[in-house]
Amino acid sequence: MAVLKERARAEPLNVVASAIFVLAIIHTFLTPMFMRLAHRLEKEHREQLARLGRLPSEGDKGEVSFWAEICHFLGEVEAIFGIWVIPLLIVIAVSKGWPVARAYLGHNLNFTEPLFVVVIMTIAASRPILTLAEQMMAVFAKIGKGTPAAWWLSILTVGPLLGSFITEPAAMTICALLLAERFYEKGPSPTFAYATLGLLFVNVSVGGLLTHFAAPPVLMVADRWGWGMMHMFEHFGWKAAVGIVAANLTYRFWFREEFRRLAWVDEHRPNAETRPAGEPIPIWVTGGHIFFLIWTVMNNHDSALFVGGFLFYLAFTRATEHHQSELALEPALLVGFFLAGLVVHGGLQGWWIQPVLSSLSEIPLFVGAAALTAFNDNAAITYLASLVPDFSESLQYAVVAGAVAAGGLTVIANAPNPAGQSILSKFFPDGVSALGLFLGALGPTVIMAAIFILVR
Repeated sequence: MAVLKERARAEPLNVVASAIFVLAIIHTFLTPMFMRLAHRLEKEHREQLARLGRLPSEGDKGEVSFWAEICHFLGEVEAIFGIWVIPLLIVIAVSKGWPVARAYLGHNLNFTEPLFVVVIMTIAASRPILTLAEQMMAVFAKIGKGTPAAWWLSILTVGPLLGSFITEPAAMTICALLLAERFYEKGPSPTFAYATLGLLFVNVSVGGLLTHFAAPPVLMVADRWGWGMMHMFEHFGWKAAVGIVAANLTYRFWFREEFRRLAWVDEHRPNAETRPAGEPIPIWVTGGHIFFLIWTVMNNHDSALFVGGFLFYLAFTRATEHHQSELALEPALLVGFFLAGLVVHGGLQGWWIQPVLSSLSEIPLFVGAAALTAFNDNAAITYLASLVPDFSESLQYAVVAGAVAAGGLTVIANAPNPAGQSILSKFFPDGVSALGLFLGALGPTVIMAAIFILVR
């Protein structure tokens, strides 16, 4: 506390920046309220147009409610941190001058990760990659006779672990798209829907621990601490795999009645899950997509290389358009905007996070890293921890394990989470509730934490 008080006294802007960050976090909890207000204003606007006889004809572009659209924008989680960048820049400009504010945003921050997520999300959501992933998971789903429970287990087990090789953002995109088709379209109860969303976020957060290049919180420390693939598998990877299976089986047992209901829905609506198969995708087209996916992953630190490769990817999809689905660029851009806003705010939180981390012993550090992760990107937590001198191996383990175990508690806890929310939010009428997500992810988080702490 003495260090924090001294830093706050020396630079009051630190306190103001953190206060704005807290307001942005509070805003994320209020998104369902804004969405409900937007729906009410839209309904009132349509009723008013009907009274005035100004309802649009089919094919015409109708009038929109300005305030309904504003409320809808304020209810989009992906936009929140970008919105709160505006008052932050105003505060910096007023207190330090516009050149300082401009330099902070334009030169002091690294936006490579948001750019990478936009590119990898777009490629992973393509029809060839999604079809290939679905075929892989179908092998495991067939063991359970292709029931909703079998697909659910396959997607939530194989998909997150696949993230160790194609990166967590790509795994999140693939898993969310498959869950949308194979699970959420069948109408699970709200409790089951949130439990699955929380389980997905936690599993993806730890699913990239088999390697040292796929999980953002590990990327931040791997070079500095000398962690390679063998180190990750020995200390984290196999535990993550055990935790994923344990959490999945726990939820599978807990929601067994729900699975029976979904199976009944399948039996009585046999065509509900089918979609047009489309023209078969040639192997060379799928191979091209795999090449661009690998190129992006291998050059994830060099934006010039993976953005340049992405432009060639766009040309490739244009040349093979009859084998492609519609380019899913808008969700990826929204997620990139979310992460960019988080980078801007997170860059000003080190003044209090670093002293907190450096003052804790092993178990308190694990708990502290987990708690801080819920309110800040876990990659930022591990990065700041890597700046603390003389961190022992046990403390290094504790901070990374705590950060990844809690990576599903909130949307902002792990970089790929906004991608999953963007894809699946349409199945939550008033948007994804922060409390609902927290409760859904709490069980798997406790399981992962227990394994990381007890199994050494």
